Amino acid sequence: MDAPVPELEARASACADALLDADRVLLASHIDADGLTSAAVAATALRRAGLPFETVFEKQLDADSITGIAAREYDTVLFTDFGSGQLDIITDHEEAGEFTPVVADHHQPADADTEFHLNPLLEGIDGASELSGAGAAYVLARALAERGPEARLGNRDLAALAVVGAVGDMQASGGELHGANEGVVAEGVEAGVLAETKDLAVYGKQTRPLPKLLEYASDVRIPGITNDERGVVSFLDGLDIDCRADGAWKRWVDLTDDEKQAVASALVQHAVSRGVPAFKIDRLVGTSYVLTEETPGTALRDASEFSTLLNATARYERADVGLAVCLGDREAALERARELLRTHRRNLSEGIEWVEEHGVTTEEHLQWFDAGDEIRETIVGIIAGMSMSADGVSREMPIVAFARKSDEETKVSGRGTGPLVSQGLDLSVVMGEAARAAGGDGGGHDVAAGATIPAGNEGEFIEHADAVVGEQLG
Repeated sequence: MDAPVPELEARASACADALLDADRVLLASHIDADGLTSAAVAATALRRAGLPFETVFEKQLDADSITGIAAREYDTVLFTDFGSGQLDIITDHEEAGEFTPVVADHHQPADADTEFHLNPLLEGIDGASELSGAGAAYVLARALAERGPEARLGNRDLAALAVVGAVGDMQASGGELHGANEGVVAEGVEAGVLAETKDLAVYGKQTRPLPKLLEYASDVRIPGITNDERGVVSFLDGLDIDCRADGAWKRWVDLTDDEKQAVASALVQHAVSRGVPAFKIDRLVGTSYVLTEETPGTALRDASEFSTLLNATARYERADVGLAVCLGDREAALERARELLRTHRRNLSEGIEWVEEHGVTTEEHLQWFDAGDEIRETIVGIIAGMSMSADGVSREMPIVAFARKSDEETKVSGRGTGPLVSQGLDLSVVMGEAARAAGGDGGGHDVAAGATIPAGNEGEFIEHADAVVGEQLG
């Protein structure tokens, strides 16, 4: 079969051969939605290839966690959705004969390399927007299918999870996936596990009642709709369709195609009449990625909702629950994930309220807030990104958020926008340089990155970060 991302075929083949030569494999992965789907794709491929393995998750891959991984005494360690940025540390353990590393990642590599390294950036593919960690794991899974025992559809069925990871990693810029991700989507469609459709570009089409679907849709702010419960109800009641069934509000997924078209057309007309610019109105329609084998009306049916569910597990120290859902547990694990999602949504809402109440501090080139203990360090990055749509926060400059990680350390998260990246913003560089200047370390992607610094050095971090952003956008 053709490779889903031909540029990575040779690297994927070498990594697959290394895994197939191993007696047993330790699979180490990150904890966000992209990390969980990366682990699930890799775990399924390893199982289908008949390879014994164990899975561990790390919130952050650093010298201490890599030493702990080495202490498990596996001859081969497969790193997914991280590892590239820590190759300088990993190769020290490799040279000491402690394990053979196989890395399937999409983050900026450190100034080191290893023989079995699968990363789109090494072949000129943008790892921030064109292939996620789960996408890299998928490319590896396809190579494993060709060398190990026969796997279902050549592991092309795993494309659905890879798409969930890409969407969760905010790679659906402009409402759809691009670049190498398109090859993964095409294989998922061909395998019958994905459907790619044009639809209303709002979150919650599978699960939210129509009023909440529109009220909470804030990517395009529409007066009389966005954050306006009474306005939304009045809008829906004014339509020439029945938006209720048995006294309860329907969900988007419950509507017929004609009813969806009627709502979308009326929404566009409403936005035009309220003066919303045409370029913003265009963003009301985007591409939806539907997991066709999942039950309609559930969060698992939609790639965006699925990724949010996964984020709600690992960020509350239950990566095992998210992995179990990815691997097919639709009973205890799924119910626990839903409970965690309810907690996650409440915490996100409270976090946004905190930012709106306390505001942000604006420097010359960036804006920031320090949440201290008020926002969990595992979700402060999400809140930073969401807050860019809040009143009093600008989308014209990146935002940096601090949260207490421990008495000794502060977590830093940075978020930007696509337009800022197109102007030269690279938060991976900003976070890395500013964190090192403040005695810590960091990295990530151009539009979203993170760091850890010693507590008390936040001012020094902001000073350097502001200067770097200024150079990039100057």
